[in-house]
Amino acid sequence: MLAMLALSGCAVGPNFREPAPPAVNRYTPTELPGSTVSAATPGGDAQRFLAGSNVPEHWWTTFGNDELDRRVQTAFAHSPTIASAQAALRQAEENAKAAGGSLFPSLDASAGATRANQAAAALGAPAVGGSKPFTVYNAGVSVGYVFDIFGGVRRGIEAQQAQADVQHAQLDATYLTLAANVVTASLQEASLREQVHATGQIIDSLKQELGIAEKQQAIGTKSYSDTLAVRSQLATAVAALPALRQQLAATQNQLATYLGVTSAQLDLRPITLGAVTLPEGIPVSLPSVVVAQRPDIRAAAAQLHAATAGVGVATANLLPQLTLSGNAGSQALHAGDLFTAGTSAWSIGLNILQPLFHGGELLHKKRAAKAGMDQALANWQQVVLVAFQNVADSLQALEYDAESLRALATAERDASELLSLTRSQYRLGAIGYLNLLSAEQAWQQAHIALIKSRAARLTDTAALYAALGGGWQQGDSVATKK
Repeated sequence: MLAMLALSGCAVGPNFREPAPPAVNRYTPTELPGSTVSAATPGGDAQRFLAGSNVPEHWWTTFGNDELDRRVQTAFAHSPTIASAQAALRQAEENAKAAGGSLFPSLDASAGATRANQAAAALGAPAVGGSKPFTVYNAGVSVGYVFDIFGGVRRGIEAQQAQADVQHAQLDATYLTLAANVVTASLQEASLREQVHATGQIIDSLKQELGIAEKQQAIGTKSYSDTLAVRSQLATAVAALPALRQQLAATQNQLATYLGVTSAQLDLRPITLGAVTLPEGIPVSLPSVVVAQRPDIRAAAAQLHAATAGVGVATANLLPQLTLSGNAGSQALHAGDLFTAGTSAWSIGLNILQPLFHGGELLHKKRAAKAGMDQALANWQQVVLVAFQNVADSLQALEYDAESLRALATAERDASELLSLTRSQYRLGAIGYLNLLSAEQAWQQAHIALIKSRAARLTDTAALYAALGGGWQQGDSVATKK
């Protein structure tokens, strides 16, 4: 018994070790620039990459917009996806606690009555006139204990605890994804609002020009072709407006889902791009930190932990199992006689079970467990590669966003100046109306493109925060994210 207890400190199967992260110190082929270029326009400020710094927990607050903060907090409080992930975590934690009970002896109490018509004499009942039906009453307790000699029970508990770690990481991933979705959708909504507003202004301007063209045609100073040209451009602008409004409505409906309400219950305060601050200092966590804090990588590591423990369970099932059992109680022909002298009964047993032949079942289960561990490791490696790709994409997007914004700001400014000069020349009769319409169309396109570019730079900044793991370290309380 002492030897068995000593052996119970061991556990067969491999011990889990965190996989080593890729041996790299950057995400992109070349070193990050000190800063992205700036543009002389709102939303065009320079951004600096702070290599080695960690993302703040409440990263969405770096955009400096109270309504954006309110939307994220509302989503955290009311989204059913959060409630579902929280329930899954509670379930996994309770299952892990339940598995821990296998380390302790089991103790059960029982009581019952059995009706029989034989062996009455053996229990002291009179046997006059042959055997007659009688009732046997019993009550007692039973104790059982499985010696975890080879650690199969402990490996099973380890696997359950790892599954709880998976759910914890997935809950963090749910918070991170929801925050990123709310921020991205809110910035998209702000962009569409401004596009709708700008398109409305363009339509109003074209309506005024159409009125002027029609009057000039009536007095014979302009041809009908000029009027048709204005009318065509106005119709094109009017046709673009419903599509923008439809996109805006769809984005707002999506926001309602993120915030945990129906579209009819949605209460949004307008956000403008000008009211959203572009974060100037962008922390870029080290690759090793991203591996440690990004929720999907943590979940994959926990899955690998559970699979590794599963190999130990399958290995222990091939080895001897020792069970200690004991029973103590009382049997009597009358319920009132239970636990009186002469009615006691007890038993104690020590059983050993060594699997000998199961048709290869246990061996193949062990091999399957090892294959599952290899699969979990490969999955972890793939998740890490995708995470590094996400970070690289976001970093490069911010570089190109800045360049694009600067170019579009220049194009919009030049198009605006050209339109002003063309209008002056048109009023002097130096150019035809088609020249004016061409200048107006160029400015309209540049203006809308500039709005989209400003929104893209903000959106890609949020995407980088999310790709880096959102600043949520392993072991943090989920409550701190709220």
